[in-house]
Amino acid sequence: MSWIGGKKALRELIVSVFPFYYERYIEVFGGGGWVLFHKSPGNDFEVYNDFNGLLTNLYRCVREKPDELIEALHFVLNSREDFDIVKNALARDSIESDVIKAAYFYQLIRYSYASGLTSFGSQPHDMWSNFPLIEQAHRKLSKVVIENKDFEKLIRQYDRPISFFYLDPPYYETEKYYKNVGEGGFQEKDHIRLRDTLMNIEGKFLLSYNDCDFIRELYDEPNIRIESFTRINNIKQRYDNGAQFQEILIANYDMQERKENNPSQINLFEIENGL
Repeated sequence: MSWIGGKKALRELIVSVFPFYYERYIEVFGGGGWVLFHKSPGNDFEVYNDFNGLLTNLYRCVREKPDELIEALHFVLNSREDFDIVKNALARDSIESDVIKAAYFYQLIRYSYASGLTSFGSQPHDMWSNFPLIEQAHRKLSKVVIENKDFEKLIRQYDRPISFFYLDPPYYETEKYYKNVGEGGFQEKDHIRLRDTLMNIEGKFLLSYNDCDFIRELYDEPNIRIESFTRINNIKQRYDNGAQFQEILIANYDMQERKENNPSQINLFEIENGL
């Protein structure tokens, strides 16, 4: 599902550097769920979390009431007037039905500009084409625990030596783009609080961030590994062909351990560097 900061383009890279072994998979800043839905199904216990209550309500309805959600989406209109009605209803928090609230929110995601939820996108989109995707997501989420908690509380709740946390927080100095999606805004103190929380866990973590001095200095700690890479900058591509965006992955384990335990697997860092 399209979402601010979604990891559609990076999911293969991210999954390729997962730890070789874990029994609990916890996605702390779930967003569009691109990594969760892409990772291979296994016997591990899976948790999806997001602080946005509208988003977690949508996923709960996909998991528990997919037919009702699809039925509600049969009647949505791709129009500016309908978009504004739905947006205002969600802002007032006046919708009692969890299914209708989920349908409204899904409509807002699909019909807003760049899935930003604030302005009408004025683009054609066949809502019915999403129904098979909802059914697929329903099957994937059938055994996934869905949480709506602050990251620190969630990490402390699920931390065990066998736990693996994947985290994709709002990137540093891009936090303003998240204030209109049901969140109060991620601040510098939250980046520091996240670091402090992760430095004291028993399990393993993998963290996605933009490459900047502040984050690198924040995680300049013993036994912390940082790998850098580039990706196409989709926004700048519109006026600067070939523009790239610098990102990093941060982990408290060796990001090559999966490859070392499974030599046939090619790591995408190697692909980027020409093997």
